[in-house]
Amino acid sequence: MKKICAVIPCFNVEQTIEKVIDGVSQFITVNQIIVVDDGSEDQTASIAKESGAIVLQNGVNRGKGSALKHGFQYACQNHFDAIITLDGDCQHDPVEIPKFIECYIKTNGDIILGNRSGEFSNMPLDRQFSNKMSSLIISLLTGQRIKDSQSGYRLIKTEVLQHVELKSNRYDTESELLVKALMNRYNVYHIPIKTIYNDQQSHIQRFVDTLRFVRIVYLSLIHK
Repeated sequence: MKKICAVIPCFNVEQTIEKVIDGVSQFITVNQIIVVDDGSEDQTASIAKESGAIVLQNGVNRGKGSALKHGFQYACQNHFDAIITLDGDCQHDPVEIPKFIECYIKTNGDIILGNRSGEFSNMPLDRQFSNKMSSLIISLLTGQRIKDSQSGYRLIKTEVLQHVELKSNRYDTESELLVKALMNRYNVYHIPIKTIYNDQQSHIQRFVDTLRFVRIVYLSLIHK
């Protein structure tokens, strides 16, 4: 039986984190749900603890990538076989977790990537453009088609994380992981997921994060 945990990077999501944990716990035991609080200024961490999740904390806000790496480290040290990553703001529906697990068991895939491309029309235009361009660039550079490079809803084998060194700390970490995994010949499978947007404030800085993406892809190709 595969040992799978959930890693949920969070920043100021006190309004939604309990709902997310409750949803995930329908499919993953609550003591295998790892919430990484990235220096929140609200009650995110305390609510997550009260909900029964394991809570890791960054003392200050360091970025989504830093929070993910904190969770990855914990999962690897505690001998999990795979990690499902999802956000704490309800943009990823926990009811889709079984699809990731089913694909993982069936294919033994190294990375199972949630793919929103069937519902890109529900996505703001600037995010559609950014996502399609980054997905195209990664596909061309690695020789493997990536349909939704910016999706944070993923299943990742811990074996991949033990062999890929991640250097970035913000939203570009997810792209860095994909590029380095593909360059090291790990495989990626896609499953369809919903496109969900809510009233939570986005912490993405479109221009700055695009520059970070270009930089991290370049560095990833040089240093696998």
